[in-house]
Amino acid sequence: MKLRGYIVALLMACSLTSLAVAQSGTMRATGSAKYVPQLGDLMNSIQTRHIKLLFAGKTQNWGLAAYELGQLKAGLVEAAVMYEGIPVSNVTTMTAPIQSIDEAIAAKDGKRFAKLFGELTAGCNGCHQSMDRGYIVMRVPTEQPFSNQVFPPQGKQ
Repeated sequence: MKLRGYIVALLMACSLTSLAVAQSGTMRATGSAKYVPQLGDLMNSIQTRHIKLLFAGKTQNWGLAAYELGQLKAGLVEAAVMYEGIPVSNVTTMTAPIQSIDEAIAAKDGKRFAKLFGELTAGCNGCHQSMDRGYIVMRVPTEQPFSNQVFPPQGKQ
């Protein structure tokens, strides 16, 4: 029954974009064992995507925003597949905010993107609460911590 739930969550998440989960390459065979990153490491990666998604959207770099959203979604799916303690409903609950942001990015609608980003962030916090990790509280970033990346679109898009 658990496997079926994970498969459903995976299919729902994959239906949002054509990004393949296997594309992320986080699981690598080493001998007969497979590498499984710690959940905290996956969540840190997702948090980085969350920040970059916001600044890409704020600067209307829609290509970068779409890329970061795809990476964020892939990270959530990986976490759900690799850690059976994460309820399927936590992953599927994030489907609607991710799909809505994807639509705002496709429409190049900055105002809608900003509103929906807040809803995505609230979804993250809801998941943390349901997992008894309410002490992990996300917020809409206020500063851009990546001084080595240019967020406004550059050159040919």
